[in-house]
Amino acid sequence: MDLSLGIDTGGTFTDGVLLDLNTSEVVAKAKAFTTRGNLSIGIQECIENLNWLDMNQIRLVSLSTTLATNTVVEGRGGEVGLILIGHEPIGNLPTQMVVSVTGGHDIKGNPKADLDVDQVQRAALTMKDKVETIAVSGYLSIRNPEHELITQKIIKDLIDVPVVCAHQLTSELGFHDRTVTACLNARLLPVIAELMRAVKKVLDVKNIQAPLMIVKGDGSLMNEKVALTKPIETILSGPAASIVGATFLTGVNNAIVLDMGGTTTDIAILKNGKPMLNREGAVVGGWRTQVEAADIYTYGLGGDSYVQVLPNGNVEIGPRRVSSISSVAARYPYLIEELTRVKPECELATGQPVDCWQLLTVPGENAGLTSDEEKIVETLKQGPHNIFNLAERTGLDPNLMSLKRLEKSQILGRIAFTPTDVLHALGYFTVWNVCAAEMCAQVYSAKLNIPRNDFLLQILKQVQDRICLTILESLIAQEGSRISLIENDTARLFLQPFLSPEFRRGYGVQISLALPIVAIGAPSQAYIPEVGANFKTEVLIPPHAEVANAVGAAVGRVVENVKLVIKPDSEGFLIYAPWGKEQIQFLEEAEIYAIQKAKNVIAEMAYNSGTPDPEIIVEKEEVTVNTFGDKLFLETRILLTAVGRPSFDCYVNISE
Repeated sequence: MDLSLGIDTGGTFTDGVLLDLNTSEVVAKAKAFTTRGNLSIGIQECIENLNWLDMNQIRLVSLSTTLATNTVVEGRGGEVGLILIGHEPIGNLPTQMVVSVTGGHDIKGNPKADLDVDQVQRAALTMKDKVETIAVSGYLSIRNPEHELITQKIIKDLIDVPVVCAHQLTSELGFHDRTVTACLNARLLPVIAELMRAVKKVLDVKNIQAPLMIVKGDGSLMNEKVALTKPIETILSGPAASIVGATFLTGVNNAIVLDMGGTTTDIAILKNGKPMLNREGAVVGGWRTQVEAADIYTYGLGGDSYVQVLPNGNVEIGPRRVSSISSVAARYPYLIEELTRVKPECELATGQPVDCWQLLTVPGENAGLTSDEEKIVETLKQGPHNIFNLAERTGLDPNLMSLKRLEKSQILGRIAFTPTDVLHALGYFTVWNVCAAEMCAQVYSAKLNIPRNDFLLQILKQVQDRICLTILESLIAQEGSRISLIENDTARLFLQPFLSPEFRRGYGVQISLALPIVAIGAPSQAYIPEVGANFKTEVLIPPHAEVANAVGAAVGRVVENVKLVIKPDSEGFLIYAPWGKEQIQFLEEAEIYAIQKAKNVIAEMAYNSGTPDPEIIVEKEEVTVNTFGDKLFLETRILLTAVGRPSFDCYVNISE
C-alpha cells in the first residue's frame, strides 16, 4: 500500500491523515494539540496518534502550516538587511536596516544609471554580523534583473548569508509591495529552515523516509528545497489546504467553503474547482505582498473563542482565543473541584470568574519578571488553576494579579468557557470533560438568572448568527466592498428579521445563496446546518470534515507559473521574462522563442518543486486599444502553468 501523509498545523489542533494513493481513501486520521512553541512536538504526537504500524508505506509527506503567517503577524523572524537599487525607500518597510545604492532601470528595462558596485560593497560590509539575511530590490527589476543579480553575487562573495532578490519572487509591477515581499521572505528564511529541520527529525524518528512537500498559499505544493528559498509563498497555507480538501472530499466545483476551526472561521469562494485568488496579493499582518494566494476571509470566531458575560448582561464571543475548559479539565480533573467553589456573585475587574490559567513556557532568567509574576509562574509549574485558587496559593489579590503581561508574552495561557464547552454542556460533542463545561455554564446562567439550557442555546444561536453575517461580508467583499455587518448597527437592525424570523418589524428579510455551503472543521456539524437553513441553501459536510485541511495537504499538486510580456520597440519587440530582457525583430518569432524558452524554465521549476513530468498549459492574451477605428497593438501577455503530481523519489536529507 502506498500512502500519503497529510499534516496541518492549525491554531488549536494539528491534524493528520493517511491517504491511500491508489484508492484515494482516507485510511487513518488523528488529532493532537498544536504546540506553538515547538510545532514539531504536536506533529510527532499527531503521527503517533495515527497508530499506523508500517511507516515504510508512506511515500509522501505534505505539510500545511500557520508558521509563516503567524511569524509575519507577530513581527518575528530573522534580522534582515535591505539594499534598494535606484530608488529611496517608499513607505513603511519590514526592516530598519536599509541602504540605497545607485542603479536601477526604466520601464523598458534600460539602465537609469550604472550600478555603483562600491556602494554595494560598502552596504554589504556594513551589514556584516548584524543581519541573518539580506533582501535586494531594484527599481523595475522585473523589466531587467541584471542589477539585482550582480548585487546578489557581490554580497555572497563578501558575506556568508542568504540573499533574496525581489524579481525571483514576483513578476508584478509595484516597487514598494515587491520590496516588502522580498523583506518578508528574507525574514522567514531562518524560521522555515528551523521548522524543516525539526520536521525532518520527527520523520526520521518515526522511520518515514519520504519526500516532504509544503502547501503554498494557493493550495498547491512545493518541494522542501524550494520552501527553504521562498517561504513567503507558504503564507495562508492552512486555509488554502482546507479549500483543496473540501473540493476533494465533496467533488463540488462551485461552492462557498467554510472552515470553522478552533481559532478562526475561514471563508473562500470555489469556482470551477479552484479557489478564487487575490490578484492584488495577500495581505498579512498589515503588509501587502505580491504573493498570489487564495482569496480567503478570516474571522476571529472558532470553537475556542473566549465567551464572556459583560457587566451589562450581554454575552461577547471572541475574537480572542483561549483553551477550552473541557479540554484542559480532561487532563487536569482537579479543576472541577476548584470550579465548584466559584459562585455566580464572584466578580473580577477583568476576565471571568471561571477563568483558569496554565503555564505555556517557562521564562528564561532574563525575562525580567516581578516578584509577583515569579510567584504565579512558580505556582503554575505544578499545573493549571482557577483564578481564585491561584490567588489563594500565591497570597495575591485576584483583581491585582499581574497576568496581562504574562499572557501577552505567551508565558501563561488563559483557560475559559468557549463554544466548544457549549457543545459539551449541550451533549452535542462529548470528547472531553462534560462536567467542567456544565459547571461553567451553571455559573453564567445563575449570574444572568436564566435556565442553563436557555443560556447555552443563546450562545449557539449567537455563533450561528455571526457565521451568517461573516458569509454575507465575504460575498460583499468579493464584489469589491468592505463592510462590517457585525459592527454596523443599521445593518444589524435591518437584518434582524433574517437572523430571527420570529422577530417582527412589519417586514421580513429573506436572503438566499447562489452557491451551496461546504462546511469543514470539527465544530461545523453543530452550527452550519442551521446557517444553511437560514440562507435556504444546501449544506455539504463531507466525511472526514474535521481533518479536511490535512486531506488537502495530502492530495495537493505541484503548480508553477511563468509570466511573459512582449512589447513593441523601435527595433522590433522586447521580451520581458524572469530570466531578463531580450529583443527579437518580429512578433511571431518573439512569441515562439519566448514560449519555448519559458517551457524549459518552467519544466525546471516544476522539477525543483517536486514533479518531474508536468503538464504545461500556455495561455496567450493580445492587448490592443482602438484608435480612430483601428486596433493598436500594445503588448502580448503569456502565462505558462505547469501542473503535476509530486514525485515519490525526491527524498532530501536536510537534517544536518
